[in-house]
Amino acid sequence: MAISTTLPFEQVQHEQVHDRKIIEVKDVALHYSPKQAPILQNIQFNLHHNEFVCVLGPSGCGKSSLLNIIAGFQKASLGGVFLNGQPYAKPNADVGVVFQHHNLFPWMTIKNNVGFGLKMKGISREKREKIVTHYLQLVDLQSSGNLLPHQLSGGMKQRAAIARTLAADPQAVLMDEPFSALDALTREKMQHHLLSIWQKTKKSIFFITHDVDEALLLGTRILVMQPSPGRITIDFKNPLKRNLEDPVDFKTEKFQELRTYLIDSIKKS
Repeated sequence: MAISTTLPFEQVQHEQVHDRKIIEVKDVALHYSPKQAPILQNIQFNLHHNEFVCVLGPSGCGKSSLLNIIAGFQKASLGGVFLNGQPYAKPNADVGVVFQHHNLFPWMTIKNNVGFGLKMKGISREKREKIVTHYLQLVDLQSSGNLLPHQLSGGMKQRAAIARTLAADPQAVLMDEPFSALDALTREKMQHHLLSIWQKTKKSIFFITHDVDEALLLGTRILVMQPSPGRITIDFKNPLKRNLEDPVDFKTEKFQELRTYLIDSIKKS
């Protein structure tokens, strides 16, 4: 059942958010057996150009299952996913994914990890090196290109993983709790790194998190999911400013109001 409490924000009107839809999720459902309750039901939303959509919800509400369907790793039981208006159900080069763990090849240097996908595409060495250099600079790892993953900190490894995904130049980037394994200070640094990267690249980002503060800090838009079955119950434009020059102030009354509302909404499952 959708939450009926008065909303302290503006609900999204999908057709009015932006003029260009990158990904459309239409009436998606997921179930493994007719005798079992569906994992996801009636999921419908759009991811627009240069949007940063954060997804919140309790464990078991289907957030990661939804991401896997959007990524093309899992097929929806009903409904479908569209990229630039065209249906797809398999991994697509225009949809990049960053997971909770960096998944870097331990025997490759960071430079070679970032350039691996480009090499598989047959891009020339000269062009590949220019692209890799650009993205290592973007994630502030330009001096670490010749190191191996075990020589980097956890946050640096995740930055390398983000650089590897961005180097393929996808239109949308899906992130499944990419900072959950990091300590609090590193996580805060990574949030600011990601905000900077998003502002520079203008990519469309779909970001799963359990952290309400993180969602309010990063997201231009926030979705809240509830379980049994997994569904979107809240979809709103984040009214808080989010840029490096004028960062979100966690102490303001507006932030606390939004934070309290979201926490209470997630608990109602």
